[in-house]
Amino acid sequence: MKLPLKYIALLVILSLAGVFAYQAYWLTSLYRTQRSEMEKDIREALRTSDYNEMIARVRRMQNDSLAQAEVTVSTGYDDERAFTKTHTIRSVKHGDTIRVSIWEHSVKDTVPAPQAALQADIASILFENKSSTAELASNFQQGLHAAMDVLSDPDFAVFDSLLATELHRIGIRAPYRLMYLHRGSTADSSYTFTDTLNVKTTGGYLPSPKAITYDYSYDRHGNWLYRLTLEPIESIVLTQMAGILTASALILVILGLAFGFLIRTLLRQKTLEEMKSDFTNNITHELKTPIAVAYAACDALLNFGTGTNPAKRERYLHICQEQLRRLSGLVEQILGMSMERRKTFRLHVEAFPPEEVIAPLIEQHKLKADKPVGITLRIEPEGLAVCADRTHFGNIVSNLIDNAIKYSPGEARVEIRCRTENGWFILSVRDQGIGIPHDKQRHVFDKFYRVPTGNLHDVKGYGLGLYYVKTMTEKHGGTVEVKSEPGRGSEFTIKLRMKHEK
Repeated sequence: MKLPLKYIALLVILSLAGVFAYQAYWLTSLYRTQRSEMEKDIREALRTSDYNEMIARVRRMQNDSLAQAEVTVSTGYDDERAFTKTHTIRSVKHGDTIRVSIWEHSVKDTVPAPQAALQADIASILFENKSSTAELASNFQQGLHAAMDVLSDPDFAVFDSLLATELHRIGIRAPYRLMYLHRGSTADSSYTFTDTLNVKTTGGYLPSPKAITYDYSYDRHGNWLYRLTLEPIESIVLTQMAGILTASALILVILGLAFGFLIRTLLRQKTLEEMKSDFTNNITHELKTPIAVAYAACDALLNFGTGTNPAKRERYLHICQEQLRRLSGLVEQILGMSMERRKTFRLHVEAFPPEEVIAPLIEQHKLKADKPVGITLRIEPEGLAVCADRTHFGNIVSNLIDNAIKYSPGEARVEIRCRTENGWFILSVRDQGIGIPHDKQRHVFDKFYRVPTGNLHDVKGYGLGLYYVKTMTEKHGGTVEVKSEPGRGSEFTIKLRMKHEK
């Protein structure tokens, strides 16, 4: 069972909408994931820069003038027993050499029970709800920070330089502001800092109201804090996704064009099917008419004794001849349409005077017309020749003359003119008939097309004549055009090269 075209179009549109919706959902999810990862990378950049700043301080201490210094941080507790885990940072001067060392050792079962309880409380603070190695490492880094800060204060300039490098590494080259804050001794747990120790800002950068802040506290109590201020990272994420977005947009455009072409093809096929149906109905009627008339004339000759009457016999024979000529013309045009599609189709081009073909056609159309016909032929200059296939050139002119007569109410007055212009042979056929509406003129050369005339069917045809004219003219390398005004007539103009190019 064939689906109606509107249902096919609806299915195609729904499919395209589904593809678009899924693509939009996937891109939105990817954007959110990328944004979340970017925020994690920013916070990790703060932590990494802090760690690298401590390492830089350790290396700098090797050149300091300290004779000897040692700081020990001890923490530790497990489910079975109390123990002490010691992290030691020591700087010792031997002559002109200073050695800085960091090591760790543990001593178990050495803590008295009361102190063990205290150690357990400390351990619970340090390790409570820590579900990942990263959090444990961060906790250790805070303890190490406390030890290092006893020997030397954090170097904010070094931290800023390291942070800029880390931000560039993760693809962030936007301006930023970095602040070094200290809350001081207060019972208030809010992040209202009482002292700003240092500020670094990219030249000329002033944070907007939409700017986002990222805080990193390197001590357990949150008294010391680095605060990074950046503009919203949406544009950075979108820039990093530019390749995916471009590819997705290109795919969607291709899909849209493909589906649009599919819908257009379906509509054209439907139109072509309707045109073929109309052609079948028209050609059936056109073929039946001459067959029926010729059959009736032959039947009269055979069965009603009209063969003994010379006048009636001649009249009926002329009727048969005329109808068979009409039938032959129909068949020839249909065959011509099929032949022009064959790959082996070739034009037999020759140079000949146009009046040799046009003059006999004028006489034929005058004789067979059922109305008064006046046809004039003008050729300028005399002796003009055209390069074309004689047979098909004659068919082109015959179709144009036939249309001019058929669509002229009352007496048909047709003017045929041949001339040259800039290396072109120009043939024009002008009538004073009913004309063609402006919105229908671009369709008159379409296959099977006939200009709608409402409920009037006084002009017979099947929409192949002008299509044949256009096709054969283009086969000759020429062009055809029409100028028409409703109620004032039409003019068809054929342009062919004076010399045929193979």
